[in-house]
Amino acid sequence: MDLQKPPAGPPEQQPEQQSPEGCLVVAIRLPVRIVVLVLVVPVRMVWDALVVAGRFLRDTVLRPVGRALLWVARAVFVWPFVGLWRYVVVPLAKGLAWLGNVLVVVPVVWLYRHVLTPLGHGLVRLVLGIGAGLAWTYARVLTPLGHALMWVLKGLGAVLVAIGTGAYAAVAWLVRYLLVVPALWVYEWVLAPVGRVIAWCAQGLVRGVSLVVTGVGLALYWITRVLFVLPALALWRWVLVPVGRVIAWCAQGLVRGVSLVVTGVGLALYWITRVLFVLPALALWRWVLVPVGRFLAVVAREVGEALGHAWRVAGRISLAVGRAVGTLFRWIFVEPVRWAYRTVLTPVGHVVRDVVLRPAAEAARSVGRATRLALASARETARQARADFRRMLFGEPERIEAVDRREPLGHETRTLGSSTTALTKD
Repeated sequence: MDLQKPPAGPPEQQPEQQSPEGCLVVAIRLPVRIVVLVLVVPVRMVWDALVVAGRFLRDTVLRPVGRALLWVARAVFVWPFVGLWRYVVVPLAKGLAWLGNVLVVVPVVWLYRHVLTPLGHGLVRLVLGIGAGLAWTYARVLTPLGHALMWVLKGLGAVLVAIGTGAYAAVAWLVRYLLVVPALWVYEWVLAPVGRVIAWCAQGLVRGVSLVVTGVGLALYWITRVLFVLPALALWRWVLVPVGRVIAWCAQGLVRGVSLVVTGVGLALYWITRVLFVLPALALWRWVLVPVGRFLAVVAREVGEALGHAWRVAGRISLAVGRAVGTLFRWIFVEPVRWAYRTVLTPVGHVVRDVVLRPAAEAARSVGRATRLALASARETARQARADFRRMLFGEPERIEAVDRREPLGHETRTLGSSTTALTKD
């Protein structure tokens, strides 16, 4: 039985029909659903009762307590800091700003305006006067003196250039004929022939040494070849190579034998393991574990579906029981209380309001009006006393004469023959 009606739709959108189930599934489903329904109904009713109790507790206890705690937190943490900021920090900051303005800004502005500015103007004028004097000195004194000094230096430089040119020509002639010409003669007729002779002798010596070295190298080559290379080659070709081939053939045969032995042992172990372990485990899995698992899966699925179905049915039962209990509570408690409130408490409250509360409120309002009038008269008396004391100390204040703004007075009425402008007013 399903309590939810499937959605209506066109035939092509309807789900496909399920395949017929076996007798085992049908035999398990009904007992499981009956047992689960019997077990779930009390749990669902207790759950719904806890939900209702929690909502009632939230609305009647937790929410007011939370609001009270929020108000207490504001009163303890927020409002003191707001009052400290508004009535302590802000006035103190304004006082410090006013004190800083009076003690720092005003003196600095006065010093800048009446001391530093005139001093700066005087320094600027002094610097301008010194600059004008230096410019006049440069134009009238230093420039003619510099021109004269340049003329003298140009003449002296021309004399020194002429003397240097003559001295350079004389020294160059002496160096040419005392050093360069003799050195060139010595190089051409003495050093060049001697160098050619020395180069010819060195070339012959190098050729002789190279011939000697070549002969010694050929002798050592043939001695090494005959004494070491040819015997080692013969030993490798006729002794070591045959012995290595024999050893390789023996090792290859040994490896083949060991591989055949290992292959046989592996095949034996494989069949022993397959017969003793794999085939029994496969039979256990195929003929025992798989059917048991399928049976347990069917049981688990039916138990899950039964739990969902029982939870929904228990919800409907709990809803019906709750409505019945609510109706019973309303007729037993709520309706009598409502009848007592309407027929007894409301008339009594109206009588108390008309006989006691309204006269008391009127008397309280009369006392409040009398108190306000007394306070207003006291404030007016104090204001008059302060005005009299101020007139006694400082005299009467100057009266400001009314200025004629050429506007019509309040009691005059504007007509067609009159005007309020300054150009057309009579």
